[in-house]
Amino acid sequence: MQSRDAAAQRLLDAAWDLLTAEGPAALTTRRIADGAHTTTMSIYSRFGSKEGVLEELYAQGMRMLEDELAATPSGHDARARIIELGLAYRRFALANPGLYALMFERPVAGFDPSAQTRLSALSRTFGILVAAVEQAITKRAIGNVNATEISYIFWAALHGMVSLELTHAARDDLPGWFIDGDEAAERVFRHGMEIALAGMT
Repeated sequence: MQSRDAAAQRLLDAAWDLLTAEGPAALTTRRIADGAHTTTMSIYSRFGSKEGVLEELYAQGMRMLEDELAATPSGHDARARIIELGLAYRRFALANPGLYALMFERPVAGFDPSAQTRLSALSRTFGILVAAVEQAITKRAIGNVNATEISYIFWAALHGMVSLELTHAARDDLPGWFIDGDEAAERVFRHGMEIALAGMT
């Protein structure tokens, strides 16, 4: 979290703990204030509203995702780099399901990060994928395509597969389902990425 006054930091820490332990539904003004051992008025005086707290959590989550993506190997194999980015995206989502929901779904009624915050975050996270696709085009590892558009399509495919996996994981086990564990889930995810990449060539 960024440096700020102690009371504001306690509120953010309390909201973070609720989000990671119970998910976005737990992020009520009262519960955030109680977790920080303060009053709801403290939220309004420091963040303007509960949505101001949630926007800070969104921005923090996007910074975490940026770090996860930036840490992936960037060797000579341009296609492998794209696959590694997809795997990093999946790892982040599975490790932070409540945060992922806050970032990419709309689980809290009335909350939507500002356009400026979203654009800034996406330019850094989505921008990493675009750069990898541009490199793959330069190295002729994929076809001469529109890098931004293809990156968006690839990201949409990643998001769809991850969202389904998270939904499945949150429900009771499904006996006989062909994805019967993390190993199978990752195998199917890799297969999906390979199919998406094949379409780029």
